[in-house]
Amino acid sequence: MTIYNQGKTSVYHIPLLLLFLSSFIIHAKIELPAIVSSNMVLQRNTTVKVWGWADKGEKITITASWLSKPVQITTNNEGEWITNLKTTNTKEPQTISLKSNASDIILKNVVFGEVWLCSGQSNMNFGLVGNPGQPVYGSVQTIANSRNKNLRLFTVKKSPSLEPTKKLHSKNEEWTYANPNTVPEFSAIAYFFGSQLQKILDVPVGMIHSSWGASPIQAWMSKEVLEKHQQLDFSNYNKKPNKTNTVLFNGMINPITSYTIKGALWYQGEANRPEPQHYTKLMSMMVKEWRAKWDIGDFPFYYVQIAPFSSYKAIHEYNNYKNAAFLREAQLKAMDIIPNSFMACTMDIGSKISIHPPRKKEVADRLLNIALHKTYNYKTIDFSGPIFDSMETKDNGLLLKFKYAENGLYAFESEHIEGFEIAGEDKVFYPAEAKIINKRHLFISNENVANPKAARYGWQNWIKGSLFDCSLLPAPSFRTDNWDKGQRSQ
Repeated sequence: MTIYNQGKTSVYHIPLLLLFLSSFIIHAKIELPAIVSSNMVLQRNTTVKVWGWADKGEKITITASWLSKPVQITTNNEGEWITNLKTTNTKEPQTISLKSNASDIILKNVVFGEVWLCSGQSNMNFGLVGNPGQPVYGSVQTIANSRNKNLRLFTVKKSPSLEPTKKLHSKNEEWTYANPNTVPEFSAIAYFFGSQLQKILDVPVGMIHSSWGASPIQAWMSKEVLEKHQQLDFSNYNKKPNKTNTVLFNGMINPITSYTIKGALWYQGEANRPEPQHYTKLMSMMVKEWRAKWDIGDFPFYYVQIAPFSSYKAIHEYNNYKNAAFLREAQLKAMDIIPNSFMACTMDIGSKISIHPPRKKEVADRLLNIALHKTYNYKTIDFSGPIFDSMETKDNGLLLKFKYAENGLYAFESEHIEGFEIAGEDKVFYPAEAKIINKRHLFISNENVANPKAARYGWQNWIKGSLFDCSLLPAPSFRTDNWDKGQRSQ
């Protein structure tokens, strides 16, 4: 074929022309989610997902150093791709190579270990360095000794969205090692949990932190799930996005649900204190949805009961929802309806002057005890304080029996165990004298209540927990009644 150009004849072979033109075809580079990066921890000895984006129909070759054969995949019509990789128990660092027409990516220093998600509101978000006027006990030495290449950290940046997103915010960072430069602003609860878990199991541990202060549980649920329970309200989005229905799920949970985890830790509830009547159901709905999104079965879900605190407004309120004991009760009830869940109690380590208790390591210790016993089969590790089980009337008083008290009950002040109340048919609660009986049961009474019908413990905003098991794990507040109009004696 002859092509004429300005009166001059130039002869080109068609194959040569096509080759020349093809050099101008632009291929989009492979894009990976921020959470899939060098230094990441992949859940060990299971099937994990790796995913990303490129051109529609782009062919990608993934070569993993521990696999004998490369994986070949092609993007779909939206330019999305996802594939499964089988991990092992090796502790040796690995590499993952991703190649296409326009990309040659190598992810280095990838390790296999235990991956935990940590979410909630300010007490989970609270960094090791603390807040102005609000410390974390032991933070200075903890930060100084934090260097550990087998503890990897990933923080999801605060990124609300009115619609579910597939990608994390563009400002999101990659996985980092734990060291004095990276841990001060990282969640104290997540760090303490992960650091100890890594040392005990002697495997790499990855902690994914996604939380936002003052957020209600409704912010962490999808529109499809939450609208079955209540009318949705987005009016606060521009001013208070963290308090807006569904937007934190959309921007901070949905984009990471393809990343395989071992389990989740949850510390939230203060923002839902005015509506405890809904909290148990909401929490169950949220956990069910998260598990469905991750699609790895009923992964462990361990959470923290909100701690007593004296500065709530109307601290002396007793029988309405301004009393945080109702929210603590809702959290306690959630254990019975959420499979593979458990609650860490904080009745003894709250702060009278701060909604952010400074004893964060003890909170993490209790979550760790639960995980060790229930997830990692360390059956000699005690993981729960006494939880009320049943009662019987006896000698003008009530004999209270408890679960999770195999080694008996304990009180530091055994002659004066505070926080118990007793009521008769008039539903008036009087301070009760409490005594440990046969090391396992508790007998409570008051001379003004001859025919007792109900008992309460810790039923107020602020209290210092006084009942423990012999591992010094506290009992949560509880009531044996469901009365709407109980009142405290004057």
